[in-house]
Order: sequence, then C-alpha cells, then structure tokens
Amino acid sequence: MSVIDDQTRMRHMQDAARKAIVFATGKTRASLEVDDMLAYALVRTLEIVGEATSKVSQTFCDQNPQIPWRASIGMRNQVIHANSQVDLDIVWDTVTYNLPKLLIELDKLLPPDTESGDA
Repeated sequence: MSVIDDQTRMRHMQDAARKAIVFATGKTRASLEVDDMLAYALVRTLEIVGEATSKVSQTFCDQNPQIPWRASIGMRNQVIHANSQVDLDIVWDTVTYNLPKLLIELDKLLPPDTESGDA
C-alpha cells in the first residue's frame, strides 16, 4: 500500500474520531442509555476507525508503534460482531478517553488537510 493510501486511511480514522468526540460533547455515559441515535453514532464511528485502521499498511504500522493499531481493529471487531450486546461502557470509555489520544497522534502524523480547512 502506498503512503498516499495510508494517509487516506488515517484521514478516515481522524475524521471518524473527531465526529465521535463531537457527538459525545456535552453528553454523559448515561446518555447512551436513553439516546439510541447517540449510541448508534458512536458505535458506527468506532467501526469506521477500526476498519480504516485495518487497511493501513503493516510497514507503516510497524514504523508508528505509538498508534494503537491492534486495539482499534479489536474495538471494530467487538462492535461489529456484538450485535445488540455492545458494551456501552467500553464504547463510552473509548470515545472519551482513547479517541482524543489517538487524534493527538494522528494529528502529528498527518499533514494539514487544506481541503477541509484544517490548515
């Protein structure tokens, strides 16, 4: 896989992570129990992060061990295969604790996205 492809996949990770964080802003863990749309949105963004992660080349992953590649893929697998038994505690913790850290690392690796105005 080329560097451009890896950057595209990481941009997908970055975009989905940002969306999840925005969706969760101003909410609490209890919000997931009463707001199905929020719960589904957060689960979906985690699926996207994990799916994009799984497409990043192994070479790039090996060169950047600060990114939790396996954990991101593992979370995707958990939420995809859990059906109605998704553990919302894990979803909430991932969105509120892990994704902000992931974004910091992705922001270090990715050039500013001039098309979306991130420059």
